[in-house]
Amino acid sequence: MTYQETLEYINSVRHNQWKLGLSRTIELLHMLGDPQDELKFVHVGGTNGKGSTCAMIESVLRAAGYRTGIFPSPYIEDFRERICVCGEMIPEEDLCRITDKVRSCADAMEDVPSHFEIVTAIGMLYFREMECDIVVLEVGLGGEFDATNIIDPPEVAVLTNIGFDHTDYLGNTLSEIARTKSGIIKTGSRVILYPNVPEVMDVVTEICRERECPLEVVDFGRITIEHADLGGQTLSWDGREYTIPLIGEYQSRNAATAFTVIETLRSIGWDIPDDALREGMAHVSWPARFEVLGRDPLFILDGGHNLQCGEAVAASVRKYLPDTEVTLLIGMLRDKDYMAVLDIILPLAAHCLCLAPASDRALPADELAEVIRQKGVSAEVCADAEDAVRRALKGIRPVLAFGSLYMAGEVRPAYRKIRCQAQI
Repeated sequence: MTYQETLEYINSVRHNQWKLGLSRTIELLHMLGDPQDELKFVHVGGTNGKGSTCAMIESVLRAAGYRTGIFPSPYIEDFRERICVCGEMIPEEDLCRITDKVRSCADAMEDVPSHFEIVTAIGMLYFREMECDIVVLEVGLGGEFDATNIIDPPEVAVLTNIGFDHTDYLGNTLSEIARTKSGIIKTGSRVILYPNVPEVMDVVTEICRERECPLEVVDFGRITIEHADLGGQTLSWDGREYTIPLIGEYQSRNAATAFTVIETLRSIGWDIPDDALREGMAHVSWPARFEVLGRDPLFILDGGHNLQCGEAVAASVRKYLPDTEVTLLIGMLRDKDYMAVLDIILPLAAHCLCLAPASDRALPADELAEVIRQKGVSAEVCADAEDAVRRALKGIRPVLAFGSLYMAGEVRPAYRKIRCQAQI
């Protein structure tokens, strides 16, 4: 298969056609020689903060000299972002070759694997080929029945902030969602938990007790923000200073989670010097999470998509841009609780530029604009991301592009293209 044919095959089962359950992934990986059994993992689930936390852990482990894999979900611009070794995306030729191998097995199965199950199999084969020392594995959806949960007990199982999302799959209460996400907890692994409301904490504590897994709750009292601006943050963890280029107050809590995971890995024999911890945190990269794309005007991109993301972004805007109204470039998915998110975000906005993300789940731009106008904020409809970015850059207000990772994947290259054209 060519690279384009490979992507077409991988995407032949679309992202929203999830098929929960482990039987297909188990069968597929067994046909491929069970590559996951030869790998070690840090398994990361939760609702928000998974990607940033994974990026921090991987960056530190790589700085410590380990051959690292990372399997984040979803990607922003390039599909190959989902399968990286030591910070490098899987080469196109390797993706084609491995996908061809996976396809031949998948096509022989009576119950055809889903998109995410196929991607998981490709990742496992590549990580084994590259002889990764450890893979930082992000859960795709939920936990218990997610395709990534076919691994043996990981070195550490991590649960980041848990809130309401994908309720049609995961449950309608926080305790139901927490129970599903806690499915990654297996006897034989250590568990790190981001502090949460009592009903979440109680569920995770109960499951850890049942499965005899040591549980450590991240202590946010150990971390303070010494300095923060749009260039990054200086954090103090137990009195030692670390810098991170990621901005947003919530990133300090993700950092505390990553620090706690590193401490746990050290306790079970992983050699991670303080210098590697400092270097890894200083060089972590995670796009489209309160990312500053430019400063004239200030242009911030965040791929948040649910209520918790909206609250975090709103808090960050108020912190870094106090008493400032922004131009809001926004695109959302119709299956999210966009009304609640808008109630959080719109008080920050003087004007909105609306577009529909490239997804069959997108909320049409004209519908979004009408909802925003009904809430008392002016809004205009944009044809696409380039149109929206061009309009945003004509203004003098700071720009906040927010609402969906699909949208972020369009806005990021559109911004680069338009800025490049302006310099010619």
